[in-house]
Amino acid sequence: MKVWIVVLIGLALAGVGALSVWRYLDRQADTRAWDELAASIETEPGTYDPAMVAELPEPAQRYFNYMIEPGAPLHSVVEIEMTGQIGLGTKAAPNYREMSARQILAPPYGLVWQLEAGSFSGSDSALPGASWTRFWLFDLLPVVRVSGHDHRRSAFGRVVAEAAFWAPSSLLPGEFVRWEAIDSDSARAIVRFESFEQAVEITIDEFGAPTQVTIPRWSNANADEAYRLQPFGVELSEFRRFGGYRLPTRVVGGNHFGTPDYFPFFKARITEIRFPDAAHSPSR
Repeated sequence: MKVWIVVLIGLALAGVGALSVWRYLDRQADTRAWDELAASIETEPGTYDPAMVAELPEPAQRYFNYMIEPGAPLHSVVEIEMTGQIGLGTKAAPNYREMSARQILAPPYGLVWQLEAGSFSGSDSALPGASWTRFWLFDLLPVVRVSGHDHRRSAFGRVVAEAAFWAPSSLLPGEFVRWEAIDSDSARAIVRFESFEQAVEITIDEFGAPTQVTIPRWSNANADEAYRLQPFGVELSEFRRFGGYRLPTRVVGGNHFGTPDYFPFFKARITEIRFPDAAHSPSR
């Protein structure tokens, strides 16, 4: 009997050790992804001039002229720290938990979002050609692991949506971006990258501050758990200045935006926004 007890204890310890190594490898993958995105920083980004957007629809001009001050560096990468609540349940039973997270966003290339929410932790990451969602319970038990083409398409939608309020210079007209008019207070940017195309609609107030950002997102957050296009959106407020930019520090959003099924699972307050340069982009 004693031998079997020793064997069982040994197997349990080996299992815990294997899971710990697995969690460590996930963290290392996040670090490599963070560094890869940081390496996309342009060494000579140029500065913002309102003439850059003079031919865009008027709401788009108003948006850029509010979000970016003349002469501000056109940062291609932004780092964000946040607190707030994350809903781990459904609209009927949201299961909100206090959370803190940090993120690197480098549109259109990708993002890394690292979350801590009590016993629940993990990351969303997207890179050219790859993406993943990996979450753990007690830093020991893997509870969510998703990747693949559908996930990559969905992750690209998130990158484009967040570009509209945290990395506006990435939506200036150019190689990846074109603009369309909608009405007097909204415009649409269409971003193409790799094999993906994603539209993002931006609604602005009289000053040009974006109040809502919406996308048709490729998602399986529905009763059928089937990937399809469905509305995703966020509401933005409490703008502050960060290095020549006016950016929202209150972001609330979720799936099925604008419908009776809307579930605002993401409620964030931004505590810090940084624009790393090519000489100072530390690993995370």
